[in-house]
Amino acid sequence: MYPSRFEYLAPTSVEEVIAALGEREGAKVMAGGQSLIPVLKLRVASVDTVVDVNRVAGLDGIEEADGGLRIGALVRHVEAERSPLLTKRYGLLGATARLVADPLVRNRGTICGSLAHADPQGDWGSAMLAARGSVVVRGPNGERTIAVDELSLGPFMTTLQPDELITEVRVPDPGPRTGGAYLKLERKVGDFATAAVAVQVTMDNGSVGQVGIGLTGVGATNVRATAAEDALRGSEPTDEAIAAAARLAAEAAEPQSDNRGTADYKRNVVRVYCERGLRTAISAARAGEE
Repeated sequence: MYPSRFEYLAPTSVEEVIAALGEREGAKVMAGGQSLIPVLKLRVASVDTVVDVNRVAGLDGIEEADGGLRIGALVRHVEAERSPLLTKRYGLLGATARLVADPLVRNRGTICGSLAHADPQGDWGSAMLAARGSVVVRGPNGERTIAVDELSLGPFMTTLQPDELITEVRVPDPGPRTGGAYLKLERKVGDFATAAVAVQVTMDNGSVGQVGIGLTGVGATNVRATAAEDALRGSEPTDEAIAAAARLAAEAAEPQSDNRGTADYKRNVVRVYCERGLRTAISAARAGEE
């Protein structure tokens, strides 16, 4: 099936992108196109104008700056997968990149594009919740920063204005005693997750200093397991504490029964994966303490 007719623009600056989005009602940004193009080809939606940002300079690159990690809007999943920066303290992000869709999608799709798409099955939404990431947005009124917790309103809906562009995502430096993990159950490579869990833990003198837990595919948005985080933060990571946190994470999930499994099955996947992810992250964080 072919998409409906649309006008194609390829601006070369952020200012031109913002102007195009403001002047053309219903215009959509395209970076990797791995979400937008299938939607258009299947005619799930149509747009009047596609604004291709791939010629805009300064939107690529992964770097440490200003006390954290900065990932540009044109950084592909595969670049994150291969980046030496996304190991150790940012290990959650490297682990997530390896499990996004399939190699074809990872070669073209972008991290910021995934966040803007706001698919509750998206892997990066949960990873950035766990890592306490935020997106930097440019629009006609200047620049603003939105915490990933506040970005998604529901399936494919965000707090972005129609004339705003995500220029980068920022992740605060959690410190050297940090470990992370992303565990995803899928029927085959490239399938949407039956359920997935993102975990990041920072240790502090033998106790859990900071913890982030994000859940994929078990709610109308990516879900932060706040009660599980609160229960584990400041405590010694014993087997009992980890198991209790995993149970609270499962309670935070609101999955729907479908052909991938029942709601109860998915909650159990969340519990098991959360427990495994916490053990993996804590082990890595403890290695950083030594």
